[in-house]
Amino acid sequence: MLPTILLVLAALVIVLLIVAATRPDDFRVSRNATLAASPATVFAHINDFHRWEAWSPWAKLDPACKNNFGGASAGVGANFSWDGNNKVGAGSMTITESRPGELVRIRLEFFRPFKATNTAEFTFAANGPQTVVTWTMTGKNNLMSKIFGLFVNCDKMVGGDFEKGLATLKSVVETPANS
Repeated sequence: MLPTILLVLAALVIVLLIVAATRPDDFRVSRNATLAASPATVFAHINDFHRWEAWSPWAKLDPACKNNFGGASAGVGANFSWDGNNKVGAGSMTITESRPGELVRIRLEFFRPFKATNTAEFTFAANGPQTVVTWTMTGKNNLMSKIFGLFVNCDKMVGGDFEKGLATLKSVVETPANS
């Protein structure tokens, strides 16, 4: 009986690995929102990591999180690293490209709970007196993330965080004192 159970378990593991291996090698999560503020105003809140605490969906998840700022104060070379609880993990972000009112591109490195290097990108498009801001994250799926993706909808999970962050950013930039 035990050999049969082990054989069935081994077969299930092999099927799981085969199915996971057929999943895409790359991922992309993207959300956008329309904010009643100029591209320059929205850009200023993204291009400076010191301002992220006001709108980031992860900023309030660990009040004891250790945050460090380095490099430039804003724009290319600005760096933000964090080390927090299991909800926020540990990682680092560095702005690699910054075009005022158009684009902020960030190298995003996760150290814990898992290691990964991704790209986050914010684009800004004027729409009359408003701005359409798009928040995108792209990266590679390793075997573990492919297996994880079989059980968890990562686009929905991360996209939900992006939606929360964009909604908070909207309230921040649409408040006259923050414009």
